[in-house]
Amino acid sequence: MTTPWIIAPVAIPAMTAAFLVLALRHHRTGQRFVSIAATIAQLAVAIGLYVAASDGELRTYLLGNWPAPFGIVLVLDRLAATMLLLTGLLAFGIVLAALGEWDKRGRHFHALFQFQLLGVNGAFLTGDLFNLFVFFEVLLIASYGLMLHGGGPRRLVAGFHYIGINLIGSTVFLFAAGLIYAATGTLNMADLAAKVPLVTPANQPLLAAGALLLLTVFATKSAMVPLHWWLPTAYGSTSPPVAAMFAIMTKVGAYSIIRVYTLIFGAEAGPLADIAAPWILPAGIITLVFGTIGVLAARRIVDLVCYALIASMGTVLMAIGLTGTTALAAAMYYALQSTIASAALFLLAGLLAPEKDSRIAFAWLPRYGTLFAGFYFLLAIATVGLPPLAGFIGKLLILDAGRAASAMAFVWSAILITGLLLTVGFVRTGMSIFWTPAPPSGELPQRAVPAGPVAVIAGMIIVIAALSLFAGAVMDDLTAMAEQLGAPQRYIAAVLRPHVTLNLTGE
Repeated sequence: MTTPWIIAPVAIPAMTAAFLVLALRHHRTGQRFVSIAATIAQLAVAIGLYVAASDGELRTYLLGNWPAPFGIVLVLDRLAATMLLLTGLLAFGIVLAALGEWDKRGRHFHALFQFQLLGVNGAFLTGDLFNLFVFFEVLLIASYGLMLHGGGPRRLVAGFHYIGINLIGSTVFLFAAGLIYAATGTLNMADLAAKVPLVTPANQPLLAAGALLLLTVFATKSAMVPLHWWLPTAYGSTSPPVAAMFAIMTKVGAYSIIRVYTLIFGAEAGPLADIAAPWILPAGIITLVFGTIGVLAARRIVDLVCYALIASMGTVLMAIGLTGTTALAAAMYYALQSTIASAALFLLAGLLAPEKDSRIAFAWLPRYGTLFAGFYFLLAIATVGLPPLAGFIGKLLILDAGRAASAMAFVWSAILITGLLLTVGFVRTGMSIFWTPAPPSGELPQRAVPAGPVAVIAGMIIVIAALSLFAGAVMDDLTAMAEQLGAPQRYIAAVLRPHVTLNLTGE
């Protein structure tokens, strides 16, 4: 089924960013109004596409009306719709949180923000590996500008490291795409899914090398150990709203792993079936362990949040590595809540440890200490995975999915032990923040707390609570999503033969 609305999540931020740069570069108020309006429009479209995808039909949009695999194709399924909705919700909250404080530290914050949304949305919708690379580059180039927004030597040094690792990743992506194209003659995902099982034995080593190089790229994007080292430096050096938005970027890496290694190199890929499976599960466990160690070693709240994000990605990757419908649905449920919790924690860290003057936090705490402590307590519960919030439900679902795995002992031990250690890390940091004596009141700056981040953090906690209350309905949708991913022939038919109805039941 073809629908023109699929292009909207890409077209809206592209046109908005260009308009902001060309027409409103010197008008901050106008930039804010247009950026908020565009972000609301993207959220509305994401909600509409999510509702449309809930009927189980796959929808495509052929740019220039060129048929796949010869032209560019965008594909909407349940997985893409879910990630678009998550991005829309996150973007709406973050653009509001950035108003008045962080967006005024440079001229092009809102344009860069829209360019990043263009890259993220495009990565979720594209049906072509080369265009996945293109959208990766768009979101990365925008993230370079956002990360350095506001300047400062520490941010500049971290930016060089961040740019360097991503340039290497982009180069490896091109090598991987070249090897895959040399072996199959195509980069369209649906076409690859049809051709990979038929690759001759002579070309299978070439294709396997491309698949594993591609896994290395996605592992870097998702902060999988040992390719995680760049994240704490980069995310810990940028502004809180940017770091909050960056929480979705690790999920782009996880999404790419799910998409490529269920569709192209999944169970129906012939000799290369499940080529990534032996690597993802152990790498996820190690990532969870290393992230937990980082939380215990953290001395700043922003470092705590960075390593907690790595630990959450380890949990997601571990669930993906378990394979199967139940595990994949559990991975997505945990990914949804951990992304929102991490973003809220980054915003809260910006209030508790401002970049310019640490005394500001002390000036706020006497009046807002109870509110901020409540925020921290609830977000810590969600991140660590304690009842009754969605983090606990997500980990419980992953434990249940791991019961049938041969590595059950490792999975259960990793989740339960790291959960205890993460609790210790969050408790210690919370005590150091909220139990530290404040300077004499006469030495404190007189400044009101910004209302935007406070309201957004509260809204994100409400979303996490909603995921907890409606976990059954959410899991029903995510299970249907996982089942759809387990039927790659439907994706192939929707993309390569959009005007032909296939009998996929064999009747």
